[in-house]
Amino acid sequence: MGLLTEPVVAAGSMAGMRQPEIAGDGVVLRPWRDDDLRTVLAGYADPAIQRWHVKSMDEQEARAWIAHWPGRWAAETGAGWAITRDGHEAVGQISLSRLDLSQGAASVSYWVLPEARGEGLARRALDALAGWVFRTLGLYRLQASHSTANPSSCRVAEKAGLRAEGTQRGEGRHVDGWHDMHLHARLAID
Repeated sequence: MGLLTEPVVAAGSMAGMRQPEIAGDGVVLRPWRDDDLRTVLAGYADPAIQRWHVKSMDEQEARAWIAHWPGRWAAETGAGWAITRDGHEAVGQISLSRLDLSQGAASVSYWVLPEARGEGLARRALDALAGWVFRTLGLYRLQASHSTANPSSCRVAEKAGLRAEGTQRGEGRHVDGWHDMHLHARLAID
């Protein structure tokens, strides 16, 4: 039996398409726009989002953050979407990071503004994105990692079909120190 040498997803397959809007159950994921600045600033000003994502942003940083996503898409290193209720105002974010097309894998992160929490938007966004990465992009594995002290992210991942795989000791550095991280994953065959 020979070695596997072909990538799971061919280079250029993502960059060769326009970043899509992805519709799900009452959510639409759309590429970030300049007029989403308020959402990004509010998100990274929220203490809970700061705690788990370990960053805050001023207006210049938020503009740069929005502007960097098309470059990541073109380089096939990541992708970010605004989470919206049926395509209207952005109320959160979901992004692919640690994207490796040749291995058919990506990590995902997500957050929702405080006023939109409790509606299942993060779970619905994650489910919609997972469907797209498996059916359209052709990835094999989508994973999420979150602090063991963050049960909300755990519930989102599990409800979206990302199975718990274990605990990574001291994997995440947060404002209050190193955290053990839960690892979840969903496979194209799940």
